[in-house]
Amino acid sequence: MDQLRQNMRWSLILMGGVSAGLIYALSVVGSGNFDSGSMGAGQDARAYWYAARSGLPYGAEAGTYGAYLYSPAFVQVLDLVLGLPWQQFLATWTAVLMAALLLLAGPALFILVLPLAFFEIWGGNIHLLLALAIVLGFRWPQTWAFVILTKVTPGIGVLWFAVRREWRSFGIALGFTALVIGVSWALAPGLWADWLSLLIRDSGDNPPLGSIGISIWFRLPVAVLVIVFAARTDRRWLVPVGCWLAMPVLWWGSLSILIAVLAIERRRIEGWLEVALARVGRRPREPRPMGGLVPEPEA
Repeated sequence: MDQLRQNMRWSLILMGGVSAGLIYALSVVGSGNFDSGSMGAGQDARAYWYAARSGLPYGAEAGTYGAYLYSPAFVQVLDLVLGLPWQQFLATWTAVLMAALLLLAGPALFILVLPLAFFEIWGGNIHLLLALAIVLGFRWPQTWAFVILTKVTPGIGVLWFAVRREWRSFGIALGFTALVIGVSWALAPGLWADWLSLLIRDSGDNPPLGSIGISIWFRLPVAVLVIVFAARTDRRWLVPVGCWLAMPVLWWGSLSILIAVLAIERRRIEGWLEVALARVGRRPREPRPMGGLVPEPEA
């Protein structure tokens, strides 16, 4: 049984490695033929890369292609990576997202969640990094700063600490966020004013075309209830669900945040999977008749 489980596990790891290599190669090749407004490789990551070169990163309205919507701190922290030429940047960024998925799912489950994360990796958005920040945030609350200073509203996940009266962790999460804001504001106060204006201007109730048209003002209270329930019943896996519900806009790519649920329950899920695969592998196979080659039993 143990040998069979090991064989099954290595088969999953091998399939995951091969699939990841193919996707990475396609992304690198696709980056050389980038077409603005297309669904090609890096269509979301292009906005971050361009924002680092633009004197007016907040010039585009939310919902328009190529709009940069995160805080100035995101660009400032990632300045070295964003400063690379486009193809080198996308190759590096794709590798980062692949690594985030591997940390979340582990080598055995990587291939199973890759279909869900494929378009996220292909487009270069940050939902996998958000999922990783949420998972790590239970141990290192500082990582919530990344959530708050990018997508903003999913940052209500820090209510987990407040409801559980874990005030030290709550203070670290908000204090570190305030520290990053302070340093970033000192470096570029004008950009912060532009970002805040963008958030106020585009906080209306008009979901962009192609998104799930459920208002953030309806989803946000539900998300708060989910996180409060999670904290009171010690269900960590519900926190990513609440953060997903609190997303400013629900896209198909945002479902990648829910991979954090798998990461939190990974040991249990891996155990179930190994047992299930082992049972399938040990199931006796019935002989299959071969059209006339198998003689009929005598009467």
